[in-house]
Amino acid sequence: MHFTRTAKVVLTFSFLATASAMADAPRNASLELQYRDTAKRIIDATMERNDAWKKMESLCDGIGHRLSGSPELDRAIEWAVESMRKDGQENVHPEKVMVPKWTRGNEWAKLVEPRVELIEMLGLGMSVGTPPEGVTGQVIVVQDEETFDKASDRMKGAIVLFNNPMPEWTPEGGSHYGQCVRFRGKGPKMAAEKGAIACLVRSVTAHSLRSPHTGATHYDDEILKIPAAAISTEDADMLQRMADSGIKPVITLKMDAKHHGMVPSANVIGELRGSERPDEVVVISGHLDSWDVGQGAHDDGGGCVAAMEAINVLRKLGLRPRRTIRVVLWTNEENGLCGAKQYALDHKDELAKHVGAIESDSGTFNPVGMSVQHKDADRQTAGAAKMRRILSLLEPIGPMIVTEGWSGADIGPMRESGVPLMGTMVHGETYFNYHHTKADTLDKIVPEELSKCVATMAVVSYIIADMPGRLDDISEMEPTNMHSTQGGMTAAPEHR
Repeated sequence: MHFTRTAKVVLTFSFLATASAMADAPRNASLELQYRDTAKRIIDATMERNDAWKKMESLCDGIGHRLSGSPELDRAIEWAVESMRKDGQENVHPEKVMVPKWTRGNEWAKLVEPRVELIEMLGLGMSVGTPPEGVTGQVIVVQDEETFDKASDRMKGAIVLFNNPMPEWTPEGGSHYGQCVRFRGKGPKMAAEKGAIACLVRSVTAHSLRSPHTGATHYDDEILKIPAAAISTEDADMLQRMADSGIKPVITLKMDAKHHGMVPSANVIGELRGSERPDEVVVISGHLDSWDVGQGAHDDGGGCVAAMEAINVLRKLGLRPRRTIRVVLWTNEENGLCGAKQYALDHKDELAKHVGAIESDSGTFNPVGMSVQHKDADRQTAGAAKMRRILSLLEPIGPMIVTEGWSGADIGPMRESGVPLMGTMVHGETYFNYHHTKADTLDKIVPEELSKCVATMAVVSYIIADMPGRLDDISEMEPTNMHSTQGGMTAAPEHR
């Protein structure tokens, strides 16, 4: 973003006016009064002009999908370092992380009885492959644990399909992702225990155009590992109808998936250093890796760019908070969380001075609030109460809510050190239409919504980094505020 000479003059006067207003505000004034003008200035500047879309084009169209251990992720790491250095961020560097390398290879599934037809599929991440000739077996269709148990004596030598439909998104319940994704994670292990030769799962989505959704699965080293894949909802329903009518469908599954051990990768760090307490840190973050299909636009290129651009906006406005705001772009969120675990290990001696960590990994749709999580229940409630006051300053973007509980997968390892954790919340009605598919591409992101996510991240991180006390400081709470309100239209999804 480049400002004209006139714009620079306007921004200078705006900065002086904001600084004067904050100087006039009493030190014990409410957060709303202290930061009202600054928040408005950040929002106005961000919505008028920012570089987020340009960064998204470079990442999504220039590099594409970015699976852990891939050349594309290596390029994305180099791109992120170069981009933040070009923006003038401080302490920009990669931090080495060892990550698992898994490759998909050639794969296909074919219905061979009662007729021949290709099945739309994507192998599950970290799955083992099939023998070179593939595996062929009758499909046993189950919906949940109860129907699985009833059919368990028929599974030896068969291919088990977990056909557990995802309900429609609702304002009250959100996506229902957490209740449906369980079979993607544990289904192969369950099927293997009963002697199955492969496992299929219905894609975790409520809407499909015969588009399969991948995602990570998990094995037990004590049990034989069997190949596992997701199939489209349409194909899952077809197999269900066949089974219900007494037909015994047979499928051949061929997967060349391979594990290649651990390879080097990196988290990427960049900072806006604090003016008074630079050793105290607010982390803002997204994960740079993605699955090996689509472009990883909503999951999670947009979260990375929102964090990168948030400190870029603050720097260009001349806003430097008391504490440091640190961008962390995580590696290996999708199939291991190695980046998150390594950061918590490498920075364990600093975590006591991490006053907050924010994760954006729900897509970059219209922001609707923040979730707050803390290992101490009272501090969580205190943080949620303060967050409501901070989010009241985002009224120009839209109404905001606060929930307590889940925050994010990558910031999770910091929880036990007492770091206040926050997850961005967005209007995610369509998120799981694209999630982990070939359709997670840049065209699904609305530039104005992306800018709102940048503004939200910038305002919230600036206030948490600049305010006199910590977000989770119980001593600053009024007794009437020591309670929480749960609920809201969209909680940060428990992705993995």
